[in-house]
Amino acid sequence: MKTDKSILVLMLMVVFAISGATAQDKKELQKELKDKAIKEARKEAKQIEKAGWYTQPGTLPLEKQIEKAWMQEVETDDEGYPKFYVGAGSSLAGTQSAAKLQATTIAKQDLAGKISSSIASIIETNIATEQLTAEDAATIQQTVSASTEVIAQKLARVITLTELYKKTGKNIECQMRIAYSQELANNAAKEVIKKNLEEKTDVTREKLDKLMNF
Repeated sequence: MKTDKSILVLMLMVVFAISGATAQDKKELQKELKDKAIKEARKEAKQIEKAGWYTQPGTLPLEKQIEKAWMQEVETDDEGYPKFYVGAGSSLAGTQSAAKLQATTIAKQDLAGKISSSIASIIETNIATEQLTAEDAATIQQTVSASTEVIAQKLARVITLTELYKKTGKNIECQMRIAYSQELANNAAKEVIKKNLEEKTDVTREKLDKLMNF
């Protein structure tokens, strides 16, 4: 699969370039980024096929899946930030269906963990601007950290980027890569965390709204 380093390089290109770009510059940059992503995806697809990976009948060809994954991961908003959270999971099982189910579950947990981590960082910054007791601040941070499993259960309309299989002895290995809208993810996480905080702290609704401002 593609390296995080390659994705990071592409994302940094966008963030730095878009910050001061005109509308026309942004279009040209996005086209350049798309061309580069497609080129890298095709290169990666060849390497994956050589390693023995294959796709399930009825799904997109391997090259198209990799290309789609690259484009989804580098897609950004007008400010140059990612539009999607991406999670990955791998599992080895006796049947293809069992391997897929396990890999999908792991990918969702990975996705939820990234969502929780991102939101925790935002809330930590917001906590610094609010007048909260040390006890409430600690409870808020613990609640956010413990919300990953619930967030994973709330995720709907998950986008499958790649669904790859490989025979390993008598078993089948499955690698799943999934994506989820950052906007939808933040809204789902906000609902979960806010509900828990209302039950566990005495923080006013007004302050909770400010903490959840993301």
